Amino acid sequence: MQSKTLRIIIGSLLALVLIAGSYSGGVITGWLFPIRGLSASHAPAYEIQSPTQAGPVSPTPFPTATPSSAGDTATPGELQQLFQPFWQAWQIVHDQYVDQPIDDEAIMRGAIQGMLEALGDQHTSYMSPEEYLQATLSMEGGYEGIGAWVDSTGEYLTIISPMPGSPAEEAGLKPGDQILAVDGKDMTGMDGQVVITYVIGPAGSTVLLTILREGATEPFDVPVTRGKITVPSLASEMLDGKIAYIQFFTFGETSGDELHQALEEIMAQKPTGIIFDLRNNGGGYLSTSIQVASEFIDQGVLLYEEYGNGREQTYEAQPGGLAIDIPLVVLVNEGTASASEIVAGAIQDTGRGKLVGAVTYGKGSVQNWLELDNQEGAVRVTIARWLTPDRHQIHEIGLKPDVEVQLTEEDLQAGKDPQLEKAIEVLAGITR
Repeated sequence: MQSKTLRIIIGSLLALVLIAGSYSGGVITGWLFPIRGLSASHAPAYEIQSPTQAGPVSPTPFPTATPSSAGDTATPGELQQLFQPFWQAWQIVHDQYVDQPIDDEAIMRGAIQGMLEALGDQHTSYMSPEEYLQATLSMEGGYEGIGAWVDSTGEYLTIISPMPGSPAEEAGLKPGDQILAVDGKDMTGMDGQVVITYVIGPAGSTVLLTILREGATEPFDVPVTRGKITVPSLASEMLDGKIAYIQFFTFGETSGDELHQALEEIMAQKPTGIIFDLRNNGGGYLSTSIQVASEFIDQGVLLYEEYGNGREQTYEAQPGGLAIDIPLVVLVNEGTASASEIVAGAIQDTGRGKLVGAVTYGKGSVQNWLELDNQEGAVRVTIARWLTPDRHQIHEIGLKPDVEVQLTEEDLQAGKDPQLEKAIEVLAGITR
């Protein structure tokens, strides 16, 4: 049984880098963000009126604007003056740019993107309507694409891990592969979110990816036949010694319910302990992380959220967990991020179980996804940072496992998983 587990996880356990990006299309990586459904009414109350192409630069951008936060005391007149250079630049482009007519919608989206990039936060950004659609579809559990978790924030779109049984895995893509070109189009300097839109596509179609792989002498092409991807939340089996092994892939909309159902079946078999594998799990919904942690922790604080205005929110365990007493070990690595770190941090700080593996990624921030009016996409905004129950700040630091064990490329090629082997050993010590 243990060898079967190794075969299941070998294709997805070594992530060289994980930077929490977006759930998008055929290639995804997770963010931590609260429950979906917030509307644009939650955005700042500024209403921008753009000038016409023919008219002078004399609009009133914020005719009825009010401060969007307690710290913003600008008057409508001051805001109008502040944005005067923007409208001046707008008019110059419309009057003098060589290629007319101007695509107003495109430069409007570009302005939003530039505004958010100026904040200097890699997790705050603009999503086009197409990107937002793909993001929400994949969080619902299915889409069409190549089936891989990726890092979308580096110089090139980078494979974190192919999904088990996916077109990406069948094509031989590996963790750390960088996508230099798609169908011959150079992706150098292109935003990772845009690259994703080139990679995704209808099931049955083929996309040609130019890959740069560590150790390879030069880039090479990999054709991938896209498929209909069902994003799995978990896989589980019973190992030798009646140890329940649960590999948890994502914190999606239904993942908490799927875990609860799996635990009902597992606990009925009276296991001696549980190994909960969060390696390469990039996160997802905050609400799901609370639900998942509550399956193992019966009471107390799971995390704190700290907001920019000094407000703090406390999240506590929910009643009804099915595995609150059974011996527990959690597997983590460099790809354990965001919602995964919430669960692992809560389990570690409360003493509920031991962490085994490598230091986690270190994403200690929370994002809201806010849909814009008129189907113009959405913005994701970092709204808070979170702390573990012992108030540890893990952002850009990560969680240090109780037992550190590395998993190397040589281990993978040899079909070995020393992290899992150590988890079994640690669990055996707990159950004695």
